[in-house]
Amino acid sequence: MDDKAFTKELDQWVEQLNECKQLSENQVWTLCEKAKEILTKESNVQEVRCPVTICQDVHGQFHDLMELFKIGGKSPVCHPEHITRLRRNHESRQVTQVYGFYDECLRKYGNADVWKYFTDLFDYLPLIALVDGQIFYLHGGLSPSIDTLDHIRALDRLQEVPHAGPMCDLLWSDPDDHGGWGTSPLRAGYTFGQDISETFNHANGLTLVSCAHQLVTVIYVFL
Repeated sequence: MDDKAFTKELDQWVEQLNECKQLSENQVWTLCEKAKEILTKESNVQEVRCPVTICQDVHGQFHDLMELFKIGGKSPVCHPEHITRLRRNHESRQVTQVYGFYDECLRKYGNADVWKYFTDLFDYLPLIALVDGQIFYLHGGLSPSIDTLDHIRALDRLQEVPHAGPMCDLLWSDPDDHGGWGTSPLRAGYTFGQDISETFNHANGLTLVSCAHQLVTVIYVFL
């Protein structure tokens, strides 16, 4: 199927979902395989140019996602140049079995195949967005095992999120208002202070580390 035909079919699938009609198992497989083709070409550190809007933690809310596509551009499967997707700590087999996605797939499809299609796809998601070579954006935070962007580029991301190590830290760590490295209360990743961010920025020619993961009561918080 050529790209034009697939785009038309994908629009029909979105309309089907808007009518609260679930996709068939084969449609989900096709969508995930198409997304894999695109993500395979992307780097661990995906370069993004301004202007850009950073959105985070949709947490599977379909209508929120559709609103983001409406504002920022159509589905990244058909228009990958419009939207860059990054991996979060919840894009893992273990976490999705705890927080309901696995159970939802079983309930709606009668087996775990759709869950497997998605969790296999999650392994292909980039880890970092580098905005204009200056802003380092990721879901979690920094890692004591990583000093440079090249260290991140060299990671093998095509795997389940590890329980420890640099890839785990990038998805689970959080900034903190204390200096240095600290033990994360989540028992995964670390906390890190402003001094750690400044050292990392200086070593890599960056101006800002921007993270998601933590809940804030305003649009953003500087630490």
